[in-house]
Amino acid sequence: MAKRDFYEVLGVAKDADEKALKSAYRKMAMQYHPDRNPGNAEAEASFKEVNEAYDTLKDAQKRAAYDRFGHAAFENGGFGGGGARNGDFHSTMSDIFEEFFGMGGGGRRSNGRERGADLRYNLEITLEEAFEGKTVEIEVPTSVTCEACTGSGAKPGTSPATCRTCGGAGRVRAAQGFFTLERTCPTCQGKGQVIADPCSVCGGVGRTTQERTLSVNIPSGIEDGTRIRLAGEGEAGLRGGPSGDLYIFLSIRPHEFFQREGADLYCRVPISMTTAALGGQFDVPTLEGVTSRVKVPEGTQTGKQFRLKGKGMPVMRSVQHGDMYIQVTVETPTNLTKRQRELLTEFEQGASGENHPESSGFFSRVKDFIDNLGN
Repeated sequence: MAKRDFYEVLGVAKDADEKALKSAYRKMAMQYHPDRNPGNAEAEASFKEVNEAYDTLKDAQKRAAYDRFGHAAFENGGFGGGGARNGDFHSTMSDIFEEFFGMGGGGRRSNGRERGADLRYNLEITLEEAFEGKTVEIEVPTSVTCEACTGSGAKPGTSPATCRTCGGAGRVRAAQGFFTLERTCPTCQGKGQVIADPCSVCGGVGRTTQERTLSVNIPSGIEDGTRIRLAGEGEAGLRGGPSGDLYIFLSIRPHEFFQREGADLYCRVPISMTTAALGGQFDVPTLEGVTSRVKVPEGTQTGKQFRLKGKGMPVMRSVQHGDMYIQVTVETPTNLTKRQRELLTEFEQGASGENHPESSGFFSRVKDFIDNLGN
């Protein structure tokens, strides 16, 4: 009698997740459990069928095999009419696991060649350098291909030999029940090759450690936290494998005057009380190396912001620039002389609400608030 489809047995769709499988199994197992159906041979057979279906589908590897080959995946005689030859089952199963889970892969190694690791380099620059852009040279200690053996790891004049244990596959297989399990070859450690006479310079590794000088182009307008990738400038690969990449993580040193937000620059400038009251002007530096003049209107208050259009950071890959924003802080005078005190006292006695509209309005509202509380 032909077996029923396992998904049909559990009453679930083929894309059912683990939670749906478990829920369906519990329901069916409770329905056909022998304790609930004593002496019922048909219920006992259904209970066994439900358990077999769940045992297969709850295991990711078994489920993948079942989805591809059905019940034939677990028959000792091979795939029968499934299109595969008898005796090819274990090899095909290895291909399945390689496809779905990254296992297996016998015969797919690249003669022990391994890609080198990626490297990280932290580079700090000034805000002026980020504004102008520049080319900097960095010293990077890294592994490079051994010149003596050209990366093979074998003594010059010799070459690595194919591993006899795994036949160059880098993995060995062992049958276990219905499955063939693969593990890393213990002789060559997965490289597929062995070196009988290693290179005396690199000790058979195929690479040596050196300090290299690299030029890094810093584009104008680059931002803090930018990552620059130098392809192939990382650690050399093992036994002639490709090199990794070098990633440069850029940070911009805090500036004495400016704070940056995107392409805009911000600067705080203290001005005297008299300049704020009477009006005036002052000069501010720019990252272009020149100064710009800011005119202060009469009656300027602390927090007033002035905009210098186009005096900010350049925008990468464009001809545009951000703006510079100057925020003024009115400084209260200290260490007054006797005459200065007299003048300020005279000014205060003759001042009115029109001279201090903000404070006058505030204290007027405070008085109204207190009066309302008393009513």
